[in-house]
Amino acid sequence: MQPLITADGLSLSAARGPVYGPLSFELPDPLSVFCGPAGSGRTSLLLTLSGRMKAGKGALTVLGHELPRDARAVQKQTAIAGFAGIDDLEPGVTVGQALRERLAWLAPWWTFVPKATDRHVARACAPAFGEEEIPAASTVIWNLGEAEQFLLRISLALLSGPGILFVDDIEQVHSETARRLVWERLAAIAASGTAVVVGAASLENGLWENLDPQPSALLLTQEVR
Repeated sequence: MQPLITADGLSLSAARGPVYGPLSFELPDPLSVFCGPAGSGRTSLLLTLSGRMKAGKGALTVLGHELPRDARAVQKQTAIAGFAGIDDLEPGVTVGQALRERLAWLAPWWTFVPKATDRHVARACAPAFGEEEIPAASTVIWNLGEAEQFLLRISLALLSGPGILFVDDIEQVHSETARRLVWERLAAIAASGTAVVVGAASLENGLWENLDPQPSALLLTQEVR
């Protein structure tokens, strides 16, 4: 089976020094985790793999597309969630408003996107929430728990029907109980056919032990100077 992602000598440097790499790896598994502390280049690497940032050196193939040449195709077939400053939720808006805004972004410019009802929200959030209670369309985002907010961000990302979902900084879900739930839902998404690549600060074997599929972990140890 062809790997989802193949990298050979992939690296990126900035004025202050190396950001990540050089890295060579293959990701054949439906659930993968890049583990590295702050400063390890984890976020930049995930953005590179999703076609949203350009590497400095090396070869990279994602879903059969070569980057950076086919960046537009990779962007269309991937989605991101959990990235600070990119997919943050506005705490003062409702779940329905957040959904409508995302749907409007995905729709052709001439399409009218109606107000999101509870039914629309339930349909959009079902893949990420699973058996968890889905909030009503009128729920203000600041009234959601941290797991619910994170799952909502994932729900909005999945609306584009990506082949790979990239999720950054899972430790921003601080509660271990809430994070265990998020891991379970990410594994369910991976099992359903959408590959998931997660950025994490460290290995969480205690939270992974019952996941199906099991995550494959790659360690990023180099820190930015």
